[in-house]
Amino acid sequence: MYQKILNGLQDFFGISRKEARGALVMMVCCAIMIWAPFFFRRWILPFVPAGSPPPERRVLDSIALLLEKQQQTKYRPRARAAANGPTAFKPEQIKLVSFDPNTASERELRGVGIPAFIARRIEKFRSKGGKFRQNEDLMKIYDFPPELYARLERYISIKDQKPVFEGIQIKSSKTNSQTPARQEFKSSIQVFDINQCDTTALIRLKGIGTKLAQRILKFRDGLGGFHSADQFSEVYGLDSLALSELRRNAKVLSNVKKISVNAATGEELGRHPYLRNRKQVQVLVNYRTQHGPFRSLEELRNVKVLDEATIQKIGPYLSF
Repeated sequence: MYQKILNGLQDFFGISRKEARGALVMMVCCAIMIWAPFFFRRWILPFVPAGSPPPERRVLDSIALLLEKQQQTKYRPRARAAANGPTAFKPEQIKLVSFDPNTASERELRGVGIPAFIARRIEKFRSKGGKFRQNEDLMKIYDFPPELYARLERYISIKDQKPVFEGIQIKSSKTNSQTPARQEFKSSIQVFDINQCDTTALIRLKGIGTKLAQRILKFRDGLGGFHSADQFSEVYGLDSLALSELRRNAKVLSNVKKISVNAATGEELGRHPYLRNRKQVQVLVNYRTQHGPFRSLEELRNVKVLDEATIQKIGPYLSF
């Protein structure tokens, strides 16, 4: 019976013999923990002698009232100090004036009525290369109150990116003679291979600065290259402008770097961004050891812990 249970666990989960024993022990422990309260209530509790009678309700009410008074006395001086301290920010200090969310400091953001935790999120967004292109982009900040945006919309003043618009006007110029600056602009928007480019090609695109360019290349190198333009949206911090620029100018023109699913170690497989789940990788390696090498992507579906979405994402990066 014991051996049959272990064999069943191994076949169902695709795990080793040792792991199957551990899983069986864990199941037994869970069963004991579930049934322990019923056993205690039925067989042990009736034999426990009754304790002293519960205290009267009046006594409990008086104790609760005393504790409440002690808490108020304890925290009242601290609350007053916080309210009168130098860092206190009173509602009457709010003054609605024009501000640029791309350059305003945390204090200036709080000055127009934005809560402190939202102001910190805006600063964090900017520090990671994010930029507000239009007023509505402020609503992309997590948990930004819609009613606050409606009140501040008329005061938001985002400065135009002049070099970008000047470049567009240069391109549509009727003159036949091209200055070096115009030729350089035209060459900057030529289509390039996203799997072979460097940061120089990326920062020429609207909405992408140095930090975002480095983040795109880091994600690309971790993948082993992009196999589809749909993967651009997986890069953290890209707004709609940056994504549209990438899809227009960055093309997938070279193949990705593949991993041999039958020869790679668990550590090598786990380095890929789509296989960061260590348990999934361990089960995959154990299944390969027990059942032999994988011959196709279809056989990878036999590993129960890999869902269809993961298989579809990692498939283009595996060789058999």
